[in-house]
Amino acid sequence: MFSREYYIHNIPVFVFGKTEPAVDIPLFCHQIEQMLPRSVLRNVDVCYISDNPELDGRNAAYNDGAIYMKLDEPTNDDMIENFVHEVAHAVEATDPYSIYDSRLQAEFLGKRRKLYHLLKAEGYEQMPLIRYEMLEYNKMFDNFLANVVGYPKLQTITMGLFCSPYGATSIEEYFANGFEKYFTESPQYVKSISPVLYQKVVAALNAK
Repeated sequence: MFSREYYIHNIPVFVFGKTEPAVDIPLFCHQIEQMLPRSVLRNVDVCYISDNPELDGRNAAYNDGAIYMKLDEPTNDDMIENFVHEVAHAVEATDPYSIYDSRLQAEFLGKRRKLYHLLKAEGYEQMPLIRYEMLEYNKMFDNFLANVVGYPKLQTITMGLFCSPYGATSIEEYFANGFEKYFTESPQYVKSISPVLYQKVVAALNAK
């Protein structure tokens, strides 16, 4: 398979196959270098952009030092969002206990409980409150949000509650989503919606 190699700082980026016409990989690498400090990339050893079955329908994934991204994203902005989101998962691997402490759990669960009442008011009563009070990823809950409620509807309901609807999926995605928006939207945007999460991102950026 045809492959090309690029770099984000000293991190190799391998592209297997042809990207979409609007995607410029050298520019993408440059944009990431300008956006992210080197310190947050310490757990990233390599990036693969390809039609990788390991993604299993996801846009991107982080595993054991590698970021995997799908090949057919339409724009550089989509590529950047995916990469930054997975960098967040790399960051959390350094000190998960510090990130996911009682303060972040309380902020996340408070938002989840509010979401429960908002969705109940809209007629979505299929999922019991106990599911909303689970911190970790749950496939049934993820399917409910994505396919029963749907992200367009969630976008409206969660405006001002989560940085984006996907942040409601689990506490790990809550952190990663906020980390992503810190760089792709603005730090103030994250701070205004999730102040504890904002503090966790700042702490991660200042970690030695």
